Amino acid sequence: MTQTIMMIHGMWGNSWYWGNYKQFFESKGYRCITPTLRLHDIDPKSEPPPELGTTSLLDYADDLEKEIRKLDSLPILMGHSMGGLLAQILGSRGLAKTLVLLTPASPRGIIALKPSVIKSFMSVLLKWGFWRNPMRQPFREAVYSMMHLLSEQEQREIYEHFVYESGRAASEIGFWLLDPGKASYVDESKVACPVLVIAGAEDRITPASVVRKIAAKYGAVSTYKEFKGHAHWVVGEPGWEDITQYIYDWLELKRRTQDK
Repeated sequence: MTQTIMMIHGMWGNSWYWGNYKQFFESKGYRCITPTLRLHDIDPKSEPPPELGTTSLLDYADDLEKEIRKLDSLPILMGHSMGGLLAQILGSRGLAKTLVLLTPASPRGIIALKPSVIKSFMSVLLKWGFWRNPMRQPFREAVYSMMHLLSEQEQREIYEHFVYESGRAASEIGFWLLDPGKASYVDESKVACPVLVIAGAEDRITPASVVRKIAAKYGAVSTYKEFKGHAHWVVGEPGWEDITQYIYDWLELKRRTQDK
């Protein structure tokens, strides 16, 4: 039976940035679904809808849950950055056959505000009320935090696709201690499926030191892999093919184990 991979994008993103991974995994026989998060399907050059600013991580997760429940079987959930955190939340709801977390944002309880992370969000943090408004990084900040291993042409092409993100969702991740709703909480005891956690050794916005703690959270069901020469944009950095091949081999190993 064909296995389904649901690919969940991260902050400022859209389904477009899964192009490389979608093509690779479809060539291997997987069915790939690339949903766009709520209020992200907009023209990057247009003003964001005001309600985006107060959209919660749980709003995103609930929307994705509805899509998963339409499927015939549980999918592999592959999430990048904030999408990796959403995958963890959905995994704790029993909605994943397998989790693949690419440079994932961390859940409640893991301190992620390292100096490079703060620098990555500096323009956002300096705006009062960012936690209830749509927000987006300026180009220089996006390059520093996510795309410093790409050519300038690639950086600009990717940045032109970036849309606004929810200030509330960002604060639920970065300032979880102040969130009474505990939106970023994940009960690791309810994540029973295999979990692959991938870090980039040069990542600045989700540093490998933080990603290692995410992998440790899931204990025996977790596999951690750190790629040297990679940063945050593992979906399109030079050498992304090495990462997709590693994921494919790992998934095939887990499939054979699960089918026994």
